[in-house]
Amino acid sequence: MKRARLIALQILVMLAFLLVWHVVTTTSLFGDVKTMQFFFSTPSAVLARTFKQLTSADIYWHLGITLTETVLAFVIGSLAGILFGFAFARRELLSAVFDPYIKAANALPRVVLAPIFALWFGLGIWSKVALGFTLVFFIVFFNVYQGVREVSPTILANARMLGMNERQLFKHVYWPSALTWMFSSLHTSVGFALVGAVVGEYLGSSAGLGYKIHEAESVFDVTGVFSGMLILAIFVIAIDALVTLVEKRLLVWRPGQSATTTT
Repeated sequence: MKRARLIALQILVMLAFLLVWHVVTTTSLFGDVKTMQFFFSTPSAVLARTFKQLTSADIYWHLGITLTETVLAFVIGSLAGILFGFAFARRELLSAVFDPYIKAANALPRVVLAPIFALWFGLGIWSKVALGFTLVFFIVFFNVYQGVREVSPTILANARMLGMNERQLFKHVYWPSALTWMFSSLHTSVGFALVGAVVGEYLGSSAGLGYKIHEAESVFDVTGVFSGMLILAIFVIAIDALVTLVEKRLLVWRPGQSATTTT
């Protein structure tokens, strides 16, 4: 599928969603109009509020706080996940000993940890970074771990026959194998890093997009809540686009993309 057609279809889906939303909230087909607008607002009101916020300076202060927390959680969590993923994949004993503890830690509901992190690190950015870290780390860790373990034994045997040492094996065999898995996890991790930051702000903060959403929700400002969510969505798409650019640069050796990305 040509890229122009793909973009057109994506825009069509968005327009269809907005149309349904508009019909639901501005006609009496699904109930009283005022009641529907109280619970769901309207697309025009949300877009107008979003435009107003994006053209004011105040939102960028809150956006900067959330961005700082998201980037720190994403970078620290990703680096730790990559490091430990490689270490556990290459050390059978280490992996066997810590396997139940890793699985138990991953099973913990992260939201429960938010008040604990607030107690440990205070209501500043680091409690949000810690929450985002716990969401990012395990996603990256398990993907890198699996990527290294998926290396073909035949390729390893051939590489060793050619005289490669451990450093060369890491550079030319393990690292390329893990990269695809790693970037797959990083795309997901971007959203989770943001979720950690926003949830932490929502539960206790005086700044950030999560705080703004909580502030709007506390006065039943549904338009403000949806506007904050829309800004978050734009935020995530922008960060994910940056990750995609880095991915294309590092995975230049990978076979050509599928037909859906052709022009």
